[in-house]
Amino acid sequence: MFGLEALDLARIQFAFTISFHILFPAITIGLASYLAVLEGLWLKTHNDTYRDLYHFWSKIFAVNFGMGVVSGLVMAYQFGTNWSRFSDFAGAVTGPLLTYEVLTAFFLEAGFLGVMLFGWNKVGRGLHFFSTVMVAIGTLISTFWILASNSWMQTPQGFEIVNGQVIPTDWLAIIFNPSFPYRLMHMATAAFVATAFFVGSSAAWHLLRGRDNPAIRTMLSMAMWMALIVAPIQAVIGDFHGLNTLEHQPAKIAAIEGHWENKGDEATPLILFGWPDMKEEKTKFAVEIPYLGSLILTHSLDKQVPALKEFPPQDRPNSTIVFWSFRIMVGLGFLMIFTGLWSLWLRKRDSLYTSRPFLYLALWMGPSGLIAILAGWFTTEIGRQPWVVYGLMRTADASSNHSFMQMSITLIMFVVVYFALFGAGLGYMMRLVRKGPKTDEGKETNDGGPGQKRTPARPLSAADDEGADADQARSLEKEI
Repeated sequence: MFGLEALDLARIQFAFTISFHILFPAITIGLASYLAVLEGLWLKTHNDTYRDLYHFWSKIFAVNFGMGVVSGLVMAYQFGTNWSRFSDFAGAVTGPLLTYEVLTAFFLEAGFLGVMLFGWNKVGRGLHFFSTVMVAIGTLISTFWILASNSWMQTPQGFEIVNGQVIPTDWLAIIFNPSFPYRLMHMATAAFVATAFFVGSSAAWHLLRGRDNPAIRTMLSMAMWMALIVAPIQAVIGDFHGLNTLEHQPAKIAAIEGHWENKGDEATPLILFGWPDMKEEKTKFAVEIPYLGSLILTHSLDKQVPALKEFPPQDRPNSTIVFWSFRIMVGLGFLMIFTGLWSLWLRKRDSLYTSRPFLYLALWMGPSGLIAILAGWFTTEIGRQPWVVYGLMRTADASSNHSFMQMSITLIMFVVVYFALFGAGLGYMMRLVRKGPKTDEGKETNDGGPGQKRTPARPLSAADDEGADADQARSLEKEI
């Protein structure tokens, strides 16, 4: 069907499941740290706005965390079912790294997640805040081990091959492989940026509906400060990551640039747009800027960037895909920087919360961080092809011996179950977002802190009927 083989379906299945999965950890990482900041600010200032926001976002965090765990379990099983040859070849490295994640991050999160979500009335303030911080640290530790494993597959070192299997010889070299620091910083920062725009989008939604209160304003303000500061930092990290990739995976860079051949001693131009054709070995309709490719990738005006024709055809990544996935990521990154700068300009004019054009932009930028993460992962993983472990094992040699029919049936089952299960979960999470934080304005209430009387944050009982707010939400949806 469509010229696909069992290997292609195995790759599509893995890409499908990881694309679903990566969205949840990204938001989990960002929200966990955001919750720690909110509770810390509440403890320091005693401003109930931070407390109300903590309760609101902890419900969304709980739902997102659960979906992330479930989707992650499927990923682990696929290494044994669909990629058993890879597991046999490199399991001595990837297995322990994933085990370290369980022994550190999962145990840490499991130990403190219950206290964080349901201990608001049952433990003291210090212990509750400590639990929140531990959960946030646990998400970052999880990121550390996952990126260590994936980065080793991109730039392997610290091993020897004995009887066709990878044998670790230096665990520090394995963990801190050449691409690991850049990929770790890039992914963690991407999670913070994606969460900032998710939070900012929800605040814009409520402001456009006319729901203007301190909690909503604080959400938008904190989100835009994060976008203003972190989005440019992400661009700098991306530049360093690109230089590292040029050194260790030059074929990937050539594919990203759609650059097929160098001409004499001419500097490499930057192709802004075009259509790389893998069969004709050229980029059609190319819009180029002379010298800029060399300037960005080598930081000089005379050095050349490796070209695709310098590599055998069987070793070239699919330039058509990674050329555009990279540009989607970068384009969204520039739009994020623009949004942060615009928010600063509006903040100085005291119109950040009332400028409807900006609020609509912030609303539509909500999924931009997640889309950029997906585009970045497509660029990274497809750009590594045809290798599953770069330079050591080809993807075609890593898959299990399944038939086309078996892979077709399981792929269809995954698509149906994922859209049903996680579609319902995402729908419920967005319903929580639309409700917004509950505040105690105008009501006589106690401090409501840990150890004091207050309704705990129960995510599964939070999204009750929206009543009159639903009509207002539908009116806004029609306007959009």
